[in-house]
Amino acid sequence: MALLRIRNLSVEFATATGQFRAVDGVDQDVNESEILAIVGESGSGKSVSMLAVMGLLPWTATVTADEMTFDGQDLLKIDPAARRKIIGKDMAMIFQEPMSSLNPCFTVGWQIREALRKHLKMGRQERQTRAIELFEQVGIPDPEKRLSAFPHQMSGGMNQRVMIAMAIACKPKLLIADEPTTALDVTIQAQILDLLAKLRDENGMGLVLITHDMGVVAETAERVSVQYAGQKIEEQPVMPLFRTPHHPYTSALLDALPERATEKRLPTIPGVVPGQFDRPAGCLFSPRCKFATDKCRTDPPPPLGPDLGYARCFYPLNVDERVAS
Repeated sequence: MALLRIRNLSVEFATATGQFRAVDGVDQDVNESEILAIVGESGSGKSVSMLAVMGLLPWTATVTADEMTFDGQDLLKIDPAARRKIIGKDMAMIFQEPMSSLNPCFTVGWQIREALRKHLKMGRQERQTRAIELFEQVGIPDPEKRLSAFPHQMSGGMNQRVMIAMAIACKPKLLIADEPTTALDVTIQAQILDLLAKLRDENGMGLVLITHDMGVVAETAERVSVQYAGQKIEEQPVMPLFRTPHHPYTSALLDALPERATEKRLPTIPGVVPGQFDRPAGCLFSPRCKFATDKCRTDPPPPLGPDLGYARCFYPLNVDERVAS
């Protein structure tokens, strides 16, 4: 059984001009000890879908799903008190913006120790020892001194490391990492990714990696889910996806990688991700797709089978003749 299982997840936000669907019918599984990468442009619903799983969306959001279970527990029916026991302990998240996620009124050490007190019932000295150990793990120098600092007294990169330390403090069963290495230099990025992989190996932790960095995906992930305009449009193991993408959007993302460029100018994807008022009637990628036909513009394509990466496309790319037949 999957550690996290999601079926037909949709998230709508109430706006002054009506409802906006940010996540549209997403299915997702995450297994124990698996690293799943979710990629896509900004506005594709990557973070929103995982925040819905965590129960951290604002009151303006309406979350619906046919199924949403974590470690055998139904997240759609669970009461708030039971959810609070899970979030931060068994399921944790590294947020994208550390300065808006850390409480400016408390020291970073207090915030880590509070999580340890609440979830693991540790004593004072035990919490202090564990906090120092966590800061050392994420590469924060002089950890005892840094524990007494407030978030505004630390750099963005240091606060990002504090967020990572808080997320892994209770050794969660599932860790959702939303752009965990954005504010870090390349050396620290590698250290953090190695640390997350080590935790996965030691604890059997499932890891969801939300990122724009396809290099990180290639080096770290085992399976890749591509999202566009709120929909999952393709999913494959990492090597087959890089070698034979089936959706034109996935192919365009990979073509834009500098290491794949054959000309001086990098290829780009024209246009923007559709918003509330310009969503196409058919395939959501059709206004930007060079392969789109009239059928693509009028009819929404259903997901294809696993042999074609569940691609939402009428005309998938790199189709093996045996699959097509």
